[in-house]
Formats: sequence, C-alpha cells, structure tokens
Amino acid sequence: MSENYQITISKLTRDLPIVPIKSDLAIASFVLLGDAELAHVAAVELSKAIDFEFDYIVTPETKGIPLAQEMTRQTGKSNYIVIRKNVKSYMTSPLVVKSSAITTATPQTLVLDGKDAKIIHNKKVLVVDDVISTGGSLTAVEKILSQAGAHIVGKFAILAEGQASQRDDITFLSALPLFKLGADGQYHIIKA
Repeated sequence: MSENYQITISKLTRDLPIVPIKSDLAIASFVLLGDAELAHVAAVELSKAIDFEFDYIVTPETKGIPLAQEMTRQTGKSNYIVIRKNVKSYMTSPLVVKSSAITTATPQTLVLDGKDAKIIHNKKVLVVDDVISTGGSLTAVEKILSQAGAHIVGKFAILAEGQASQRDDITFLSALPLFKLGADGQYHIIKA
C-alpha cells in the first residue's frame, strides 16, 4: 500500500497522507480547512440527504467549520453554532464537557457559550463534522447539546472512519479506513 489513501467525494478526488498516530495505528489525514471546493461539494451532497426540519447546524471547532458554513448556505439557514475548544473571556455561563478523540493525545474540552445555549434551547439541531471516528467528540457534543436543551435531529459527516462507518445513526459520504504498519514496512487497511 502506498503512503497515501485516495478518497472520492462526488467528482472530487483527494490523496490523503497516511500518518501514524500511535505505534500500531495510522490514519489517512483528512484536513478540510483551506479546501473550499471540497467543503462546497460535500455540503451540497450532504444537504441532499436532509429530509426533515431543523433550526440550526452545530459543529465542534475546528475542521467542521467550513462544512457547517457551506451547509448553512445550502439549506437556507442564516446562522450556525460552533462548539469551541476553550472557554473564551467573552462567554457567559458556558457549558463545558470533556471529550477524547483519536487524533488528540490528551482529553479535550468542548465549550458552548451560554448565549448560544439559549439560542438552541428547545430547537432542532443538525450536528455536522468533517470526520467521525471513535465517536468521542460526537458523544461530548451530544452531552453538551443535551445540557443546552437542544434536540438533535441528525448527525452528518463527510467521512466515517474505522468502526464509525458501521454506525446507522450518522449520515456520511464515504468510509475511511484505519491503517496499521505491517512487518513489510507498508501500511495496511484495518478491516472495520
């Protein structure tokens, strides 16, 4: 296997570098930031799958932001909500939840500004992100939205990585495998 993994979203193809994150685990590194073309195309494709009413799109910081912005445009909404990674001085009564993700070595903090929590209270929200893998970040987002009194009506991602591709509660455009380094010095796909 090469040092890259190729994905195709609609008519767009991207070569993702395979990057080790642990001694026995590697990922195909997908970075949506800066790829406006892919963010747009993915948003168009994911928006086609929305066949229900919702009030707001919510995304965790950072790489899901371009997707959330494009999906907000595609669905005719005017605003979206970003769950931040740190408490900011301008926040009032922030809601805080700890999470873990496959790409971070230490637990993360997810923070929803109290102002945004009031906006989405009793509202139907659509959670979007670039990649869902272990589901740790998604679980934290679900907890913080529950604390805010929001009602999650859908969960969307461009890619579902590893075991996440077997989940039936996520709408995604393509599966993304995980990799291990073989005795031959090459990366090999881990079957989901």
